[in-house]
Amino acid sequence: METHLVSKLLTLFLMTLFMSSELIQCTTVTYDKKAIIINGQRRLLISGSIHYPRSTPEMWEGLIQKAKDGGLDVIDTYVFWNGHEPSPGNYNFEGRYDLVRFIKTVQKAGLYLHLRIGPYVCAEWNFGGFPVWLKYVPGISFRTDNGPFKMAMQGFTQKIVQMMKNEKLFASQGGPIILSQIENEYGPESKALGAAGHAYINWAAKMAVALDTGVPWVMCKEDDAPDPMINACNGFYCDGFSPNKPYKPTMWTEAWSGWFTEFGGTIHHRPVQDLAFSVARFIQKGGSYINYYMYHGGTNFGRTAGGPFITTSYDYDAPIDEYGLIRQPKYGHLKELHKAIKLCEHALVSSDPTVTSLGTYQQAYVFNSGPRRCAAFLSNFHSTGARVTFNNMHYDLPAWSISILPDCRNVVFNTAKVGVQTSRVQMIPTNSRLFSWQTYDEDVSSLHERSSIAAGGLLEQINVTRDTSDYLWYMTNVDISSSELRGGKQPTLTVQSAGHALHVFVNGSFQGQPSELGSKGNSHLLNQSTSVPE
Repeated sequence: METHLVSKLLTLFLMTLFMSSELIQCTTVTYDKKAIIINGQRRLLISGSIHYPRSTPEMWEGLIQKAKDGGLDVIDTYVFWNGHEPSPGNYNFEGRYDLVRFIKTVQKAGLYLHLRIGPYVCAEWNFGGFPVWLKYVPGISFRTDNGPFKMAMQGFTQKIVQMMKNEKLFASQGGPIILSQIENEYGPESKALGAAGHAYINWAAKMAVALDTGVPWVMCKEDDAPDPMINACNGFYCDGFSPNKPYKPTMWTEAWSGWFTEFGGTIHHRPVQDLAFSVARFIQKGGSYINYYMYHGGTNFGRTAGGPFITTSYDYDAPIDEYGLIRQPKYGHLKELHKAIKLCEHALVSSDPTVTSLGTYQQAYVFNSGPRRCAAFLSNFHSTGARVTFNNMHYDLPAWSISILPDCRNVVFNTAKVGVQTSRVQMIPTNSRLFSWQTYDEDVSSLHERSSIAAGGLLEQINVTRDTSDYLWYMTNVDISSSELRGGKQPTLTVQSAGHALHVFVNGSFQGQPSELGSKGNSHLLNQSTSVPE
């Protein structure tokens, strides 16, 4: 009797396990004009970018949990080709490049993931994410209808997709990946290249779909993205964006939370009131997917920073700062925004808004999806506050703000009213022996004849260094005859260069350097005069 009961319980357990496994495997992700559809339900999804190589594996769990606590549904990341394949066929998925571990950490937290494979990512990352060896493939031409490039791009994309499949990480397999992106902000390139660009983007779309991931593919900033690709918007504001087909959802793949920092440039800050206003404005216009770029910016470790004068810090004025600390009031104010939006989710994804004028610069966007299913966004697009009447009730709208009413009566959130205290980070001395420090040094001790070449002008940096160094040293001698110094004349040395540094020596003695040569925004200093004493 006891054996029979144990047998029945074991059978019931196995059946439950099998049913549970089948349920996980049957996760479907599709879309219509209103939203991404997960398991048959339209979802209003809030996402945030966290790039796995810009933080350490030890930070990932905490960062992702803070993102979840902040009201996010999705984590967004690029895939960094040059970090994963530093030389042809030599792959690296360890440490900060352990992509599978990162995605499984997202899955463990109960969040979805948008995998932006690219494999061109831009991202203020070295060489835009391309491995430098790709430049030396015979006959290659980047991001166009070119055989060698398409072969390499397809090979890496297949490598990543197959790795995800092997680990069962796509939603169609029960994993967290609900979206993938091919290419990145290609629209301007496509227009410049004409027929070749158009052919390339069609090939990229066809190639990606053929990989059979079971989830939709996205192309950001690509107005002519071919079906079934979803084209999406990037920018500070995207409320004027519409997808290129009426049956595609309105997606904002990069809502810029701030901006990157350049040496010599401004440290940018975006007020959270403006960011919240832009997000609410996008939602009221029918948007159903928002991704903050960045939600945590992190650090450009080693030599990964790319672009002109990009700093090691990629903080981005994001809701979670470079060190993984919550930045207030940005984090808290957006968290309250997300709560308010989620209270309206059913009405937002089930109906189109009715727009009513409340004044010259004021409007009401009303979403009504049935009895007791009403949500309203009351907008004031003016530089001064306004008092409006809606549903026979009076509402005060601050300047440049949106009030959210999940029941069309009670305001639960206004984008301009910040109720969160501002956080202030204070650095305090600590025992440095508790930490392990890592430094990066450029070896400049080998500046001898064998490592020097003679040239009549400037050289192409990557062709000379093969990206093994950030430095290319130029040295020259200028001989001044005694006749040029007669009569108290003082020679002037003029250097036209965008170089990062210039040191002047006279007879082996250091004389000085221009103070801002090569700094961001100082192109007028490139004609730099340095006076040299006799």
